[in-house]
Amino acid sequence: MANAYPSFDLGGQVVLVTAAARGLGRACALACANAGADIALGLRKKESGKALAEEIAAMGRRALALQMDMESLDEIRGAVAEAQAHFGRIDVLVNNAGVSPESPAKDVPEADFDYMVRVNLKGTFFASQAVGRLMIERRYGRIVNMSSQAGVIALPGEPIYCMTKAAINHLTRCLAVEWGPYNINVNAVAPTFIETDGTRAALSSPNFERDILANIALGRVGQPMDVAGAVVFLASPAAAMITGATLLVDGGWSAK
Repeated sequence: MANAYPSFDLGGQVVLVTAAARGLGRACALACANAGADIALGLRKKESGKALAEEIAAMGRRALALQMDMESLDEIRGAVAEAQAHFGRIDVLVNNAGVSPESPAKDVPEADFDYMVRVNLKGTFFASQAVGRLMIERRYGRIVNMSSQAGVIALPGEPIYCMTKAAINHLTRCLAVEWGPYNINVNAVAPTFIETDGTRAALSSPNFERDILANIALGRVGQPMDVAGAVVFLASPAAAMITGATLLVDGGWSAK
C-alpha cells in the first residue's frame, strides 16, 4: 500500500536466538524483546540464561531458556521442538553461535578446524533446517545469520574462521533462494570487531586497538547493540523485500 510506512515492530513475534547467554546473542535477545518479541534463548548451558530470562520478563515479554549446545544435533532439534511447543510457533531465528580459536594457517590443529566447522557451519545449517521446516509449513519466517567482516576480508591468523563466515554468507544466499517461495527471508549480519567479553582482553592492548581503529572509518570499536539493531531491522516487516543479503556492520572497514 502506498501509505504503509515501514514498521520495525516485532510485537507478537517469537524469536529464537542461539548462543544467547552473552555478547552479541544477549544483545540481540534484549533488542528483539525491546521491539516487542517473545524470546526463546538457545543456551549451551540452560542455567546460564536465568538472569537474562528474568530481564526479558521484566520488560513485559515472555522468555524461555533452552538447552541448545550447537555441537549437538539432538539438542538443536530438541530445543526447536520445545520452543515450538511452548510458544506455538517460531517467527524469527537468529543464528548467533560462533567460535574463533586463532592460529596461522600452517599451525591450525585438526581439532580447531573441526570445532569451528561444527559450530559455525554445521550448527547454523541444522538450526536453520529445523526451524525452516516449521516456517515452510506456516509459509512465513525470518532467519538472520551472524556472519562477520571476516567473511569478506582476510584476517591474518584466522583462516578457518574467515572460511566459515564466507560460507555463512553463501549459505544465506542459497537458503534465501530455496525458501523465498515460502515467504521466508534469509539474511546475514557481518560485524567488525565488537567489544564483548570475548574481545575485551585483546582490545585492552593499546597497540592492538590502534591497529583495529586504523581500519575502521568511523574511528571506534562497535558495541553489541550496534549489531543487534541490524538484526532487529532484518527481522522486522521493514525488511520484507530484503533476502539473500549480507549487511556489513563494520564501521566502514571493508569500504577502504
